[in-house]
Amino acid sequence: MTSPDTREALPSELTKDGAFRRRDAVFRDHVTADGSSGYRAEPGRYHLYVSYACPWAHRTIIYRHLKGLEEVVSMTVVDPERDERGWAITNSPGTTTDPVNDFAFLSEAYVISGDDSHVTVPVLWDRHEGRIVNNESSEIIRMFDREFDAFAKHPERRYLPEALRAEIDELNAYVYDNVNNGVYKTGFARTQSSYEEGFGKLFDALDELDARLAKTRYLLGSEITEADWRLFTTLVRFDAVYVGHFKCNLRRIIDYPQLSGYLRDLYQHPGIAPTVDMDQIKRHYYRTHPSLNPMRIVPVGPALDLAAPHGRERLGG
Repeated sequence: MTSPDTREALPSELTKDGAFRRRDAVFRDHVTADGSSGYRAEPGRYHLYVSYACPWAHRTIIYRHLKGLEEVVSMTVVDPERDERGWAITNSPGTTTDPVNDFAFLSEAYVISGDDSHVTVPVLWDRHEGRIVNNESSEIIRMFDREFDAFAKHPERRYLPEALRAEIDELNAYVYDNVNNGVYKTGFARTQSSYEEGFGKLFDALDELDARLAKTRYLLGSEITEADWRLFTTLVRFDAVYVGHFKCNLRRIIDYPQLSGYLRDLYQHPGIAPTVDMDQIKRHYYRTHPSLNPMRIVPVGPALDLAAPHGRERLGG
């Protein structure tokens, strides 16, 4: 999954009945440890373009840290505020320059790679070939999880155990359709019926996940898996952005007895808090959707205490 450019939903992303339908990522090549794909995992070869504000890109930032790939895969953080020119590379506070290509806009990477019809983050760039390898976050995190182990500081950390792969895939599909993408289907809906359909599925899913987490510390037991990190990036944005900006306002995450502690548990996992930049998250959404927020005012609240005790230890893990 990729960010929907966080401008207005494109015409091609809206169905005739006003529902939001996300476009698929364009670049889908894979880096492999043995190079059989044509892209061999090597230190210094690949560069990651991300936004701290984007939930899809956030996944790749988390995996790069968890696996200890900071010195293997370099990274550029784009500006969180978009305009008609797209994702800018500005070196403003909280962002970084582009040491690889010196791009001013991420769209330049797409032009060079042959398709700039839908410019999104994250982007995995190959320095050797001078092109985009992949811009699908779900595939990039799996590359980081396994293919770079020869160079990772933490090759022992695996978030897609083979014994749970089928169950993780099934759960990911459910969470993606109803929660990860569900908030966008609710927020970008252009008719009341489409909005209410997305809204209902979103909160039905959150209710089900909350009930599931009453029994286990994480979604699939006592250990964190890929399914948890894919859910986390939506949950951490929910109360600050999706409740108000996307009208996902039946309940907040803080109102859920299990999801609220689960969110804090994941946030307090070593090294995760620095990957969450709430200022960039709020500016990104509230200042780049003029039809939803024409005055571009960024709310000051809500007050979030993600460092508060989570109490999830009682479930093991």
